[in-house]
Amino acid sequence: MTIIPFPISETILHLPGPAGTLETAITPNVTNQIAIVCHPHPLQGGTMNNKVVTTTAKAFQQKGMSTIRFNYRGVGASTGGYGDFKGETADLLAIIDWAQQQIPDLQLWLAGFSFGSYIAAQGALQRSTLVQQLFTIAPAVNHAQFADFMAIRCPWVVIQGEEDEIVPPAGVYEWVEHMAQYTPIHLIKVPACSHFFHGKLVELRDILLTEIIS
Repeated sequence: MTIIPFPISETILHLPGPAGTLETAITPNVTNQIAIVCHPHPLQGGTMNNKVVTTTAKAFQQKGMSTIRFNYRGVGASTGGYGDFKGETADLLAIIDWAQQQIPDLQLWLAGFSFGSYIAAQGALQRSTLVQQLFTIAPAVNHAQFADFMAIRCPWVVIQGEEDEIVPPAGVYEWVEHMAQYTPIHLIKVPACSHFFHGKLVELRDILLTEIIS
């Protein structure tokens, strides 16, 4: 098997994944700190180029970290087909494992938007010894079983728009209140903000820059 090294300049790689290859955008920095950002639902137009995803990645870059965005199986140039959460989680784990192989002293930050929040949380649960901090933006608690994450122990920030038309904010607030009994979770509400953070991307970036522990 060909070993694909971590790049020294911004590039697109096609990394091996469980269902074929994964189209992966990497912006490197001279650090062992890497942030991976997971995109929204692949059957609803979600890709690694989503504006919330790219804004989130840029915030981590401003904090001096390397960043990885990737397309799940069946999205963009990634091979395979929709994996109903489990497949996309396996894709993330493959990216994490590749990064750890290249950077043995890896420190990892995970973030996800909407559907991607569930995938990122699964990564934090299943690779808990690596993950320093977790960000879930507009987590789709109405579409996935987010109650399964009580064992997450890293600092966890939830960012939720107060006028989200896709993920009911009240459901997110109730879920966070329940989860706070078990895991270090912190909720930030963004006023007058829709699901896709239209007109609020700068505010999202500023929140991330304030909350990222590096």
